[in-house]
Amino acid sequence: MPTPDAASAALPARKPREDEIDIHGVTHPGRVRKDNQDHFLVCSLRKELIVRLSSIPGAEGLRSESERLAFLAMVADGVGGAARGETASRLALGAVTRYVSRSIRCYYGAPSDDEQELQAALQEGARQCHAELLRRGQEDPDSSGMATTLTLFLGVWPRAYLLQVGDSRCYLLRHGELTQITRDQTMAQEMVDLGVMKAEDAAATRLAHTLTSAIGGSQTDPTITPIEMDWGHVLLLCSDGLTRHVSDERIRDVLRSMTSAGRACEILLQEALDGGGSDNITVVVGRAVPREPGG
Repeated sequence: MPTPDAASAALPARKPREDEIDIHGVTHPGRVRKDNQDHFLVCSLRKELIVRLSSIPGAEGLRSESERLAFLAMVADGVGGAARGETASRLALGAVTRYVSRSIRCYYGAPSDDEQELQAALQEGARQCHAELLRRGQEDPDSSGMATTLTLFLGVWPRAYLLQVGDSRCYLLRHGELTQITRDQTMAQEMVDLGVMKAEDAAATRLAHTLTSAIGGSQTDPTITPIEMDWGHVLLLCSDGLTRHVSDERIRDVLRSMTSAGRACEILLQEALDGGGSDNITVVVGRAVPREPGG
C-alpha cells in the first residue's frame, strides 16, 4: 500500500476542472425545532465571455467556457428567533457572496496578487454585512436582534482562505487525519483558552452556545485562516447541529471512507438526527477527485 506522500506525488499538480470537484450540501431543521435558521451556499466564481451585440449570425453561441477564478462555500446559522434568524443567515450569505465576487475579480485584475489585500477584503465584506444587519434592526423592530454565524471557504487553488464569525466549523481531512481549522467564538472556548475550564466540561454548559462574535450581534470579530489545498483533501463546513451529536472521531471515519460528497453528507446528517437532532443541522462536504479528460 503506498504511503500518503507517495500517493500525493502521483496526483496532478494542476487546478481541478469543474467535473473534478465533488461537493454536496444538506440542511435540515432537526427533530426538535420547527424552523430551519441555517443556510448554505456553494458556487464557482468565473470569468465569462458573453456576446451582447454582433452582426455575426449565431454569435450568441460564442459564449466561452469560462475559467473558474475561485470556489466559494459558506454556512450560516441564524440566531434571534425563527424568522429573524432565518433572515439573518439568508441575508448574510447573499451580501457576502456579492462582495466576494467583486473582490476576487479585483484580486485577479490587480498588477500583483496581494493575498493580504484579499484577506482584508474578506474581513471587510463580513463587517459590511454586520453593519447591514444592525441597520435593518434599527429601522425595523421586527428585525431587531437578528444575527448569524458565518463560516466561509474561498478556494483560489492551491491556496484557500477561511473566514469565520461565530461557532459554525470548518474541518479538513488531510492524509487521513482530521483537523478543526476554525476556533469556536463562544464563551466556552474563551474559558478553555484562559485555562478556567477543560474542553470536555465547557462543552456541556450553556457557555458552549453563547457566542462572543456574530454577524449582527453585539460584537463581530471576523478571523481569516489561510490554508493549502491539494487533491485528496476533504473539506467539511457545518453548523453546530452536527457537532452537538456527532464526534470528531466519527466525522473523521465517515470522511475517510466516503464514496461521494453526497453520501458523506447523508450519513452525517442521519447520525446527527439519530443522536437527537436538537438543533438545525447543515453539512457541506467537498473534495477534488482527479478524472480522465472526458471520463
